[in-house]
Amino acid sequence: MQEKKITPQERYAAKYKKQYKLDCFTSTEQDIINKLESVPNRAGYIKSLIRADITANAGKQTE
Repeated sequence: MQEKKITPQERYAAKYKKQYKLDCFTSTEQDIINKLESVPNRAGYIKSLIRADITANAGKQTE
């Protein structure tokens, strides 16, 4: 059988992409699920929240 050729996009993703998984339980975290389902771009929304947190805590040092 012939192996599938790897595209340049797949090579780039394998080298530079990181993926994070978030488990949410419908019984206790339905509010989070509802919010994420209401935004058109979940990844962009989460990234903007993290960047806002980074900016807000830029002057503070962690221990």
